[in-house]
Amino acid sequence: MQQGTLMRKVKSKSWKKQRYFKLQEDCMTIWYQSKRTGKTESAFSISDVETVREGHQSEVLQSVAEEFPPERCFTIVFYGRRGNLDLVAGSAEEAQCWVQGLHQLIETRSFPLTFALVCRTWIRDWFQKADKNKDGRMNFKEVQRLLKMMNVDMNEDHALRLFQDADKSESGTLEGEEFVLFYKALTQREEVLSLFQEYSEDGKKLTLLELADFLREEQLEDEGTEELAMELIDKYEPSETARARHVLSADGFLMYLCSLEGSIFNPQHRGLWQDMSQPLCHYFISSSHNTYLIEDQIRGHSSIEGYIRALKRGCRCLEVDCWDGPNGEPMVYHGHTFTSKIPFREVVSTLGKTSWGNSSSPQPSMGMSPPSSHPQRYEESTAVQGISVLPERHRCHGGTGGQGASLSPTPQELKHKILLKGKKIGRLEDTLDGPGDEAPDMSDDDNGAEAEEERRRAKVRGTQQGSALQKDKETLAQALSDCVIYCKNVPFRGFQEARSHSRPSEISSLSEAKARKLIRDEGNEFVRHNAWQLTRIYPSGMRTDSSNYSPQEMWNVGCQIVALNFQTAGTEMDLCDGLFSQNGCCGYVLKPPFMRDEETLFNPSDPSSREGPGPTTLTIQVISGQQLPKVANSKEGAIIDPLVRVEIYGVPADQAHQETKYIENNGFNPRWDETLQFQLHVPELALIRFVVEDYDKTSRNDFVGQFTLAFANIKPGYRHIHLLSKDGTSIPPSSLFVHIRITE
Repeated sequence: MQQGTLMRKVKSKSWKKQRYFKLQEDCMTIWYQSKRTGKTESAFSISDVETVREGHQSEVLQSVAEEFPPERCFTIVFYGRRGNLDLVAGSAEEAQCWVQGLHQLIETRSFPLTFALVCRTWIRDWFQKADKNKDGRMNFKEVQRLLKMMNVDMNEDHALRLFQDADKSESGTLEGEEFVLFYKALTQREEVLSLFQEYSEDGKKLTLLELADFLREEQLEDEGTEELAMELIDKYEPSETARARHVLSADGFLMYLCSLEGSIFNPQHRGLWQDMSQPLCHYFISSSHNTYLIEDQIRGHSSIEGYIRALKRGCRCLEVDCWDGPNGEPMVYHGHTFTSKIPFREVVSTLGKTSWGNSSSPQPSMGMSPPSSHPQRYEESTAVQGISVLPERHRCHGGTGGQGASLSPTPQELKHKILLKGKKIGRLEDTLDGPGDEAPDMSDDDNGAEAEEERRRAKVRGTQQGSALQKDKETLAQALSDCVIYCKNVPFRGFQEARSHSRPSEISSLSEAKARKLIRDEGNEFVRHNAWQLTRIYPSGMRTDSSNYSPQEMWNVGCQIVALNFQTAGTEMDLCDGLFSQNGCCGYVLKPPFMRDEETLFNPSDPSSREGPGPTTLTIQVISGQQLPKVANSKEGAIIDPLVRVEIYGVPADQAHQETKYIENNGFNPRWDETLQFQLHVPELALIRFVVEDYDKTSRNDFVGQFTLAFANIKPGYRHIHLLSKDGTSIPPSSLFVHIRITE
């Protein structure tokens, strides 16, 4: 990898360009050189890479499968919605060298190492951008241009003073380490240094006990603070001498605050931390709508990339719309529209390979599929293809039968399984225990008239169910019906009807409009219903642009499967990513206890109906920002005027937002030092979204960055918030520095 490798960069069947790819000495950046022009450009950073796929695991590489064997092909997948990089190496050995090397870099990168390398890479990238004549040196004029590029509006005299202090050779230019000195002076964190000196007796170091005091008093670490202090010194102190003396320097203190341990997101909640042995209906489940689409709903492109990207983001419920294709081959696309089509076989194969590729917890995935114009023919083919392509270990067979089989299985019991949501002939009990639909035994009922009336209703239900069963048998292939185990699709006819006649193994789908009406009219009944049965919500058919509705109002009543258009960036997907970024990103989040009780009194429109302590106060001091990005497509030399807005999403009583003042012409190190305070009546359902915008007094503010997380995952104290772009990609080293307090 160090010498550079000639590989083909493939964008389509007809677009294949040769590039020399090389890993730079910082082990952080991959550069490539055009074979034709010899021009070297920065290709991507290792920190932006989510994973590497071997073989023909992309639509592009599948299109050239006949030309290039799978052992020479691999795909580099980036975080967020950045397009994949499909490459073909000259040999299988070269491909393996790159795949294994990239995997190692991805797996072994620790946060403190990444932070240090990110800063170093960031410095080098800016130096190269500002070094117009490419002589490896930077004069003062080039430095002034650099400051504009870096979102800094600095007094010329002050800038010249920093320049001259860093110019140790007195050559009138900065090169190498001189530029690093200039950068360090530029990025001096006065607010962090002040905090450091507050706990340091001599102002130069934190002893073990002083650091333990800081962790206990400010970071609210209540157990083993001295042991934790020792761990942090060993992990983040750059000086070997200081580590040997068990002290932390100012540089090490900053490294800690910028690390995972110093993040606002509780590091203990990043892994699988919740109970996974509850029934499926007790979890919020990350879910997508028309997963195969990566554009709009009418003429958009259908691609297996939609499934791969959704699964890699932790999505556990996918949509597979199957329709008749040529020669009896089912095709996946948005029916009655002009979207492109992909073979069903490719989709199933992709699901089998990708469903648990990067997840730290192999929780079950779900798929759903409506009938086509020739149900019997299509369903037999779909079932046969699905069963034949899907590995045996991923198929769900409904347990061992008899009394041991559960109608309400848990994610733990269904690990590595793919469930199919769809129509089914008969009931799950028929599959597990054999046929039979007996009327309830009313012999112990004291009221004979009521018992007789119930028997009459049961007889009518039996007649109706028998008619429906016959209709299902006429229109549904038995092979496909047998694939539906725990998620039989049934129409929703009201909560009372569902409570009387439905079963935990069944699921109903509601449009966003229908769900809103139920939330408004029968909020408590909706919560109770979702405590024992799954509900899926899907977007309005009017959202042809693939826009999204707010998932929060659906989560407020406990709806588990809230399907969103994953291809569309925005606040709605920020909330989705924010909720499911916890618990190992497994796509399952346990609902609060009061939403798992079938007799709960909770109604989101009445926060007092929640049992438990009173309102919680969330106090956020927004202190500063660091190296914020410029607004996309901004004018050359333009510098942002950043402000921070904190948004609360939850039950209606908790919905709120507050913002700081804007700081004029400073996106590099703005200081706000403003305190925002919120009252949360149902903190268990609250999501907190931090948004940075570029203030504009004449038009709408421009988006700069955001970060969203569940209230339950907030770590109090002095914390950094590492910002994400509009499409969910990290934008290092951009961050906010805040102080968090939570009181009841």
